[in-house]
Amino acid sequence: MHGAGNDFIVLNGIDQDLSDITREQWQALAHRQFGIGADQILLVEKATRPDADFRYRIFNADGGEVEQCGNGSRCFVRYVLDHGLSTKNPLRVEVAHTILTLKSQADDQVEVDMGAPIFEPALIPFNPEGLASLQEFHEMLYALALNAPAEHDDWVAVLSMGNPHAVQVVGDVDSAPVLEEGPAIENHPAFPNKVNAGYMQIINRNAIKLRVFERGAGETLACGTGACAAVVSGIRRALLDSPVTVHTRGGDLQITWGGMVNDVAQPVIMTGPATTVFEGETEI
Repeated sequence: MHGAGNDFIVLNGIDQDLSDITREQWQALAHRQFGIGADQILLVEKATRPDADFRYRIFNADGGEVEQCGNGSRCFVRYVLDHGLSTKNPLRVEVAHTILTLKSQADDQVEVDMGAPIFEPALIPFNPEGLASLQEFHEMLYALALNAPAEHDDWVAVLSMGNPHAVQVVGDVDSAPVLEEGPAIENHPAFPNKVNAGYMQIINRNAIKLRVFERGAGETLACGTGACAAVVSGIRRALLDSPVTVHTRGGDLQITWGGMVNDVAQPVIMTGPATTVFEGETEI
């Protein structure tokens, strides 16, 4: 399946036990030459808590398990409904640290309540010690010293959408050094669990272009949590107004955020496509 070009292997872990698959086997499945090929693998399982309908786990192409995947959540709900695993709409699904609410719409779009963004460094997790910083309206920006000219710093906003993101604004996203700098940002020592590196170009107050170098997967054609993080950061920097259309290389996502109400971050709502490419069987 894919959501705006961000592609997934989706596995049914309800009718079969897939709990013993190793990291190396996840890597083999995700390999584009020797396996099926995917940015991430989604494992659909029974819920482990009473307030959820399902649980799903997310594995990156490098075999590592991660906390959240926005485009994957839309593919998840489409998979569950298309395979008759549930007739509920909306659905509540548990991921690593939270519950997501997912709603399939009549136009083949899926709306996801992604929960509230997290700004507290320890919860992202992010260690800003020793980094230069500056405040732009409501957003704190940090300078990541990379292997770049001394006059060039990557000033990033850092937040979590259930997974960590470092978002920077660039003049032209097509020429941005995503592939060159992305790995250095992903593995920067300020991020103990690594980080997704987002590059955002402002088109107008309600539209951006976005590229994301995802931890454990490299650059993907779209990143749902990255789109949410970029829009939240842009609104906090007074560069954007909700709702925002996010143009990725794989398609468009619609992001709505109500900002802060009485110092409490409101949930981010993401709407976008979810498409089945093919179904099959493989032996592990």
